[in-house]
Amino acid sequence: MHEQIIDALRRGAADEALAAARQAVAAEPHDPTAQRLLASALRMTGDIAGAMTVVDQALALSPEDAGLHMERGSLLLTDRGQLDEAQAALARSVGLDPNQFPAYILQAQLALGRGDLDEAHRLARTASRLAPEHPQILGIDGMVALYRGEHDRALKLLTLATQRAPTDPSLKPALGFAYLANGHLAFAEQTFRSLLERAPGSVSLVTMIADLVRRQGRPAEAADSLAPLAQADDGSPGLRRAWARLELEAGRPERALPALSAAFERNPDDLPALEALVDLWRVSGQAEQAREAIDRALAARPQSLPLWRARLLFEPYAGAGALGVVERWMEAMPDHIPALEARATIHDAAGETEQADEIAFQIAALQPGRSSAELRIVDSLLRRDPKAAVARVEGLIAQATDPAYKAGMRQLLGRTQAAAGDPAAAVATWSALQAELIPQRLPLPAVTAGPATLPDFVPAADGTPGVLFLWGPPGSMVETLGATLSAGEVPLLLDRNSPRPPRDPLQRYGTSQELVDGRLDPSFLVSQWRAALPSRGHTGGPVFDWLLWWDNALVPALRAHLGEALLMVGIRDPRDMLLDWLAWGPVNSPFALESPLAGARWMARSLEQLSELHDKDLFPHTIVPLDTIAHDPQGLVSVINRALGLNLPPPPRNALGPNRNQPGAWRAFTGPLAEAFALLTPQAVKFGYPEQ
Repeated sequence: MHEQIIDALRRGAADEALAAARQAVAAEPHDPTAQRLLASALRMTGDIAGAMTVVDQALALSPEDAGLHMERGSLLLTDRGQLDEAQAALARSVGLDPNQFPAYILQAQLALGRGDLDEAHRLARTASRLAPEHPQILGIDGMVALYRGEHDRALKLLTLATQRAPTDPSLKPALGFAYLANGHLAFAEQTFRSLLERAPGSVSLVTMIADLVRRQGRPAEAADSLAPLAQADDGSPGLRRAWARLELEAGRPERALPALSAAFERNPDDLPALEALVDLWRVSGQAEQAREAIDRALAARPQSLPLWRARLLFEPYAGAGALGVVERWMEAMPDHIPALEARATIHDAAGETEQADEIAFQIAALQPGRSSAELRIVDSLLRRDPKAAVARVEGLIAQATDPAYKAGMRQLLGRTQAAAGDPAAAVATWSALQAELIPQRLPLPAVTAGPATLPDFVPAADGTPGVLFLWGPPGSMVETLGATLSAGEVPLLLDRNSPRPPRDPLQRYGTSQELVDGRLDPSFLVSQWRAALPSRGHTGGPVFDWLLWWDNALVPALRAHLGEALLMVGIRDPRDMLLDWLAWGPVNSPFALESPLAGARWMARSLEQLSELHDKDLFPHTIVPLDTIAHDPQGLVSVINRALGLNLPPPPRNALGPNRNQPGAWRAFTGPLAEAFALLTPQAVKFGYPEQ
């Protein structure tokens, strides 16, 4: 639906875009993207007031959406009377008079609104021929840079634009988000406060400022600023949830509980209020009050899935109370799959595997192909009849239409083939799948020869916050170390393997070779890494950075300029790592596996570097063998606490992910993977693993 609206906006089909956008909002009234597209369509028809109303509604749903704030700022231009033509007249006005500078600018603003950055840039270039260096052109270029992640350039352009047009309300929101993207939280707060002075009733601005205050370590002040709006009768669900979470963070749950309870009693369908209340009830230890309130709501709404799920949260997981709730749920909603799944989970927790398996077959009969049930059925068949498991998965693959689901089933097919005693078929299945997925993944990073010389190690000054770099090769299960840190509320930076990774040298592929060649200065690398930390969400104190890759070419820079750092590396038997990578894909990294042999060559070179780092003690590090502790919460936390001097609690077992290949699983694949394993065996022996 979104694509249809965007296409109509791009073609200038105002009525078509408006009709499609209204339909999308009617279908998904809580979707801020649909609301934003409706605003663009209204703006295209010349209904600026309507567009502003819709943007404000979208901001109530998603108050931290930078694009919505910039869209609102763009709409303010029309209130100044500079750009009051509707989109329907824009093409005509430009055609009749190419010097209609405001029309070009508004077209560019509309292109930004629908996410067409190339078109916005093109229109800005056209407008610049009429009015070079105009603040509005700088503003559009700055917004384009901001959307593309060019944060430094965006801040420079938008700062210059606001200096030239300090009273222009369309530029200030973009400048605020440029400050935010660069980690300048105080400047961002100041900018948004200046906007609030012009629009004191703006709920979205108050919410944005409250979040900035929270991120600067002042949750109580942030909660106080939101309280009047959240406690009002017309306070939005999203606003109440944000306020409740701020009060939780400030250690004052009792302040939010009465208002949210009243809002929930008035409207039990208010899902954000329910979610916030669940947090408050649990933190406050008010389980009995929660049960009573949710049961009252269920009496009037016995078919509310969110209410049943919330009710289960206040019963012991495998106790009679939870079973009683699920039985009530199933009575109210017979053959309801989430209720059946909840009952299967309770059977699992009680060790009643056969009963849980029976429910899985019941679910599969109700909804053929449902992944949760099918996976349990396959697991059940693997225990009893592996060949039947192979046939079941082959049938699921034949029926599948979703490419992602089909890929997951093919991974599972390989595992069932291996369990059925056919490792060669399993390797062939996995290898074919990994080869097909190469276009969706990154190439393996180059492994350099390492530094020719090393500078003296420069220790950090006393009191300098520490730095932990976490890394592990594909298949190492290093993600269990990351999960343990995150579960202990350690601020681990996870963005390197995300859709919006940082733009520092430790992210770029060519960095290691540039260091070896002398084209990249080590001190510049470290300074750029530090400069990017605020925009990644680091607010001070120790740094915990999960690296995408490691190369010993980094050692000279770290020895000379980052003496407070420690490298923590998770490993397993290299042959098990390769098998895991092949069978499960790149769980902890986005790298492509061209073939088992190519992966083994790359992994062998990486482990040679790691061996050299360890044997020569090139830099402070700790190597964590994860073979036997990857799913042992106490074992994981003990290793981390001992290495880092922390006192973290053990993580929940379910935070560590599913069990994968057991230690030594590689031995069942010595036939089809003999050549690849031969490349890895020398490194396996170096790290203390048996040769055979």
